[in-house]
Amino acid sequence: MLAFATIIAFGTVLLALPQATESGESAGFVTALFTSTSAVCVTGLIVVDTPGYWSTFGEVVILGLIQIGGFGIMSLATVLSLLVTRRVRLRMQITAGTETKSVTLGDVRQLVSGIVRVTLIFESVLWLILTLRLWTSNGDSIGHAAYMGLFHSISAFNNAGFALYSDSLEGFATDPWIMIPVALAVIAGGLGFPVWVELWRHTRHRRENPSWTLHARITLVTTAVLLVVGWVAFLLLEWSNPDTMGRLGVGEKVLTGFFQSVMPRTAGFNSLPFGEMNTQTLFVTDMLMFVGGGSAGTAGGIKVTTFALLAFVLYATIRGEPSVHVGNRRLAAGVAQQAITIVLLAIGLVFSATLILMIITPFTLDEILFEAISAFSTVGLSTGITGHLGTPGELIIIALMFIGRLGPITLASALALRRRVRRFELPEERPIVG
Repeated sequence: MLAFATIIAFGTVLLALPQATESGESAGFVTALFTSTSAVCVTGLIVVDTPGYWSTFGEVVILGLIQIGGFGIMSLATVLSLLVTRRVRLRMQITAGTETKSVTLGDVRQLVSGIVRVTLIFESVLWLILTLRLWTSNGDSIGHAAYMGLFHSISAFNNAGFALYSDSLEGFATDPWIMIPVALAVIAGGLGFPVWVELWRHTRHRRENPSWTLHARITLVTTAVLLVVGWVAFLLLEWSNPDTMGRLGVGEKVLTGFFQSVMPRTAGFNSLPFGEMNTQTLFVTDMLMFVGGGSAGTAGGIKVTTFALLAFVLYATIRGEPSVHVGNRRLAAGVAQQAITIVLLAIGLVFSATLILMIITPFTLDEILFEAISAFSTVGLSTGITGHLGTPGELIIIALMFIGRLGPITLASALALRRRVRRFELPEERPIVG
């Protein structure tokens, strides 16, 4: 957390330079801090118009902060997750590493190089697609198209949501050559590196038919289910809204519905104006943003694995089962406690921030709740109120972005590593529940 705070501080200094703005005047401290935090935490919330306010130097600084934040978080989260797994396995004396043929701490160099390769492959492919499309169909020069393609490819894969268009990607809402590649890059970045290790292993050893880890299965299935649920919900709730989908054709509605279902995975791009959406749509987006994407990736939120594990815990409790089983595996006893702790703390943090923002700003509950969840889950979607929260409100959003980005990772690791042995138990008593 100290390392990310240092990067944010360094980015704040660079963005506060006069060269970083189009006007040549130094940006205010809070503006520079907010933008740097949003970039390093790969959120995408902004208090000033990115293409209009920041100079090319400022945009390059933002791009560098996004790449450092995205890659750094992927590396840190993956190594921490392996550290946790290693410690838990040692304490429980389980040789699950050999059983699942997964990477261990001895493969850190290979692990980090693998993250670099995956990042560069996805960003390069998307960069090429966007550059060609902007050059051939949007009337951009090859140089400008390459610059815009590079910026948005890095922003998309790292789930940052920063755009060099004032209306985000609304101008390309009906262009499948822009929308689909960007959406796929967001999904890829949000799955998490451990899942890509699994996919690569299955591709290379298809004949051996290696088994899937529980983490990969939960992440892939839950992600797919949430994408479909969000897709259907957006279509049903916004189909006739004249300010969003109502003016589009059937195929265009399907495309925009899919794109907006992907973005709550914590990307932050929008092809439709969220400020014009129905309250019901905002509430569905709230739920999707709160869950977020996969662990050890560029996505935020409580993570799809945490959400799925809580569902399995609930199912087992209703059935009266003493332990939780997922597929052909039994969950470790402490996993459910970690998931519940993370979710309850996240809810408490979001609700507290929402209450404070309701007191100090004039906006409605649905607008503020949307903003608070978007910040905590590092999504970057907004109804347009970010730049009007005032300095106290912006500082609260900054804190939410930082805690939301690093809090779940750090907390999950701390809970898994901090295990105490009780040498005695107190007398048991059952309070009334419900």
